[in-house]
Amino acid sequence: MTAYRHTVIFGRRRVASANSCDGRVARVLKGFRDFVMRGDVITVAVGLVVALAFSNLVKAFTDSVINPLVAAAQPGEKFGLGWQLGEAGNKATFIDIGAFISAIIYFIVFMAVVYFLIVLPYRHIQKRRGVTVFGEEPATKACPACLSDIPEAAQKCKYCATDQPAAA
Repeated sequence: MTAYRHTVIFGRRRVASANSCDGRVARVLKGFRDFVMRGDVITVAVGLVVALAFSNLVKAFTDSVINPLVAAAQPGEKFGLGWQLGEAGNKATFIDIGAFISAIIYFIVFMAVVYFLIVLPYRHIQKRRGVTVFGEEPATKACPACLSDIPEAAQKCKYCATDQPAAA
């Protein structure tokens, strides 16, 4: 039985700590709490949940609409669009091109949904706030002395400190 000498307050709860762990456990738990409660982590978690929901929606669309259309492209009693390598009727030796085509269509539809429903509105909101996200990178030029990429408006190379010729 471990003797507890004091308690460490964690949030609104009291967590008992042993002598050997003293403040280390409290610091680790406080650090974890601060990490979880940061806005970035919560934003990423919400984005992940939304992406998974869209993924399931698009998967259902491709499974119930696209796959039957792809399978109908090859007539006959087969597993789908593809080639049978071994014994007829053996799914283990069937190269299913239809499933691959469906996966490509799924990926394209999913990325289009993410782009039009998440990226474009986010870019618009951030632009109104004055923050550039997913924007084009500034124009660069090569330093004649060291051939490093530097901003086009640079007057001195940040790598070799040579003066740059004036822009024409």
